[in-house]
Amino acid sequence: MKTIFRLLSFMLLAAIVAGCCNCRSRQRKQQQPLVGTEWQLIQMGGATMQPVEEQYTLQLLDQEQQVAAMGACNRITATYTLGDKQALHIDAPASTRMLCPDAETEAKFIEVLAKTTNYDLDGKMLLLFEKETLLAVFQVRPTSEK
Repeated sequence: MKTIFRLLSFMLLAAIVAGCCNCRSRQRKQQQPLVGTEWQLIQMGGATMQPVEEQYTLQLLDQEQQVAAMGACNRITATYTLGDKQALHIDAPASTRMLCPDAETEAKFIEVLAKTTNYDLDGKMLLLFEKETLLAVFQVRPTSEK
């Protein structure tokens, strides 16, 4: 009985691994570049964020390694450095000082940017980490048709 169970378990595991190969290949094809892509925040600190047009966006620009971000109503700028093993440091984010209705969430967003030590790209998703702790998840910001 144990032998049959092990055999079935092995076959199930092999099927799962084989099935994932296509997914990973497709994700790599859909993967967006870190620099130049505009990202929209969808999760921060374990809480799901409802994407809102022109709010909580992030873009790493190639020119002078600048960060261009938008909080609830303030523009955020900083510089960034990339390193080995997907290291990412965002140095001293600064923002305009307009009074926002969601100032607390915006302050957390700026704090997340400042704490970031590394990132991962997964298909059309950007994950920001502080070491092994997931800080935020972004998706490729859809382009609006006007």
